[in-house]
Amino acid sequence: MTPGTVVDHDLRGRLMRRAAIASMTTALVLMIAKVWALWETGSVAILGSLADTGLDLIASVITFIAVRVAAEPADREHRFGHGKAEAIAALFQTMLITLSAFVIAARAGMRFSDPRPVTVPETGIGVSVFAIVLTLALVTYQKRIARKTNSLAIETDRLHYVSDLALNIAVILALLLAAIGLDGADPVFGLAIAIWLAWSGFKSARKSIDMLMDREWPELKRQKLLNMVALMPDVHGVHELRTRRAGDQDFVQFHMWVDPDLTVAEAHEISDRVEQAVLAAYPGTELLIHIDPKGHMDDSEVEEDHFCPIPSASGI
Repeated sequence: MTPGTVVDHDLRGRLMRRAAIASMTTALVLMIAKVWALWETGSVAILGSLADTGLDLIASVITFIAVRVAAEPADREHRFGHGKAEAIAALFQTMLITLSAFVIAARAGMRFSDPRPVTVPETGIGVSVFAIVLTLALVTYQKRIARKTNSLAIETDRLHYVSDLALNIAVILALLLAAIGLDGADPVFGLAIAIWLAWSGFKSARKSIDMLMDREWPELKRQKLLNMVALMPDVHGVHELRTRRAGDQDFVQFHMWVDPDLTVAEAHEISDRVEQAVLAAYPGTELLIHIDPKGHMDDSEVEEDHFCPIPSASGI
């Protein structure tokens, strides 16, 4: 977690819910404004922006539900918590985003073959400027909440709204060009927005699948953890490191070599010191440490892949 992360579970849940409500409210206001702008202008670029805002509203509702579920503590049926609810919600959002991208691209293609002038472009420009101002306020608020809660759902939602800023700027450019007679710019920008949505959906899907498939931490982060543990006093090596993330919860487990002549109590004391060090470096992590006598490896382990010898004092 980043410095300044809220530790209290209930407070974190309240902050995330407030951010999700702010997101839903913003999307609803912008959707109403863009429906009016589309009615006035008939712009494909406005249509693309409206579709994206509609998806924002659906995504914000799903985020709100996912945040509530993910914030629930572990229970008898879900011993590892409910953090993956965020990934499931994001995967559902991806399907909606991809469908919208295809519809907008098809509409832009039709406009290429049957060009129509954009009427009252100043209305679309005014609505887009309003959308930029409102979205800037939202992403600023979401950034503050995401920093305090370390919520993947809120941060992902914020990044989606950040991309909306670029989309609204594209709409303004399309309408300005249409105002000087370049009507072909409107379907071009509509197609560009469709491509943007499809790419955003792909990136969101990849992150969601990584979480659902229990993808390991980035290699540098894993190696830093290995080096930190292996350099601690009385630790003779670390192997079988496994890491994953579910929502805003990290999970770590590894085997640790200690002197085989130690008593159970002495080995337990070393394990406690390691656990305290890991939790200090990675607060909120769910940690499981297995003690092995020095040199012991299970038959299923592959030394080249899993064993981490004591690194140099320089670390990484």
